[in-house]
Amino acid sequence: MVDLNLQSARRRFRRLAVVAVALGLLSAVGARDLAVWGLEASPVFLVTGVVWACGWAPSVFLSRWMFVHALVLIVGAHYTYAHVPAGQWVADWLGQTRNPYDRLGHFIQGLVPALIMKEWLLRRRVVATAVAAAFGGLIFAGAFTAAYEVFEWAAAVALEQSADVFLATQGFVWDTQADMLCAFLGAAVGVFGLASFHRRSLGEFAPDSLA
Repeated sequence: MVDLNLQSARRRFRRLAVVAVALGLLSAVGARDLAVWGLEASPVFLVTGVVWACGWAPSVFLSRWMFVHALVLIVGAHYTYAHVPAGQWVADWLGQTRNPYDRLGHFIQGLVPALIMKEWLLRRRVVATAVAAAFGGLIFAGAFTAAYEVFEWAAAVALEQSADVFLATQGFVWDTQADMLCAFLGAAVGVFGLASFHRRSLGEFAPDSLA
């Protein structure tokens, strides 16, 4: 029997995926640094391609957050994080010299992977409770963020880019630790603070819909 809710979720994800990829490609036009754009925007194409190819259907709630994450990455890739205009407006409003846009990026970088892992654990019935799935999401988000920080460092070294250009440290020596803290907070908000919304979205699936 075909699960119509599952099919609907897959269609909605694919519609958002097409828009995200199109915007990602358009963001290359006039990008501040094409090499940095390629590295920063690549997760949008990679994740979209993998999820699409696997035929997995994220819940509508998760699909929308994945789309938000894609938009944050696309904007950061186009301008480079230290030069995103919206971030500079916030910095000016707060009387700061540091553009905080990358903090938003890492907050979302923790929130969305944590939601993905939580949903996967619940739908595959790997764990028995939503609380266990939530902690699984936290652990995954922490590991993902740590790995991404190492990747950013290696990429910056390989491309001979300064930390301020690619890593967007903006002269802050504790930037990596602050990024990981933001990601952890984002993950916690995602798996606990947004739990009721996520649960309602998951409720659209039939009990045996594990795809």
